Amino acid sequence: MEGQPAKNRILIVDDHPIVCEGLTARIDSQPDLEVCGQATNVNDAVAAYRSLSPDLTLVDIQLEEGNGIELIKEIHARNSAAKMLVISAYDESLFAERALRAGALGYVNKRELQTNVISAIRTVLSGERYLSPKMMQQLVSQAITQKNSSDEDPVKRLSDRELEVFTLIGHGKTTAAIASQLQLSVHTIDTHREKLRHKLGVKNSAELMKLAVQWVLENG
Repeated sequence: MEGQPAKNRILIVDDHPIVCEGLTARIDSQPDLEVCGQATNVNDAVAAYRSLSPDLTLVDIQLEEGNGIELIKEIHARNSAAKMLVISAYDESLFAERALRAGALGYVNKRELQTNVISAIRTVLSGERYLSPKMMQQLVSQAITQKNSSDEDPVKRLSDRELEVFTLIGHGKTTAAIASQLQLSVHTIDTHREKLRHKLGVKNSAELMKLAVQWVLENG
């Protein structure tokens, strides 16, 4: 209506219909927020971002095609002022720092969407970072001690791409399926698998698969 301030426009990037439906209802119920679009994969998300110019983009880590961290990097490269907030089922102790380094301003675990998502959205829209108090304390402790938390867990020493491949292995994806989803060659995925075996200290593909499945069950 005339005279009312414009609403902040939100783009949702998530491949879970129920999550998108719930987020849309919750966001659209706010007087200052509205969902302007949705996407389920990286390519569609980039196209939607370019055409819609949202005030904030909500990004899941695991997408239908591609990876949320790579999407954040791509959007950030196009617009360093872009405001992005990660919503994920994965534990923030592993992914939050990666998301911030990629260009996001915050991270919300999906278990906390009902209670924290609107607050997180408004915090990021204001240009501030949003993390759980526990994660904030962890980052502060790391900065004070100058100790990288990856010293404690070999998975945390993986590169973003290696972690992406490791996660897809844990979801039962074959090498060919991973190559297709990430738009990489089978040889490249085999190289990543070899690096994963070396970094994680496993002897063969069977042990790598077992470790990846266990990690996914515990973290996602």
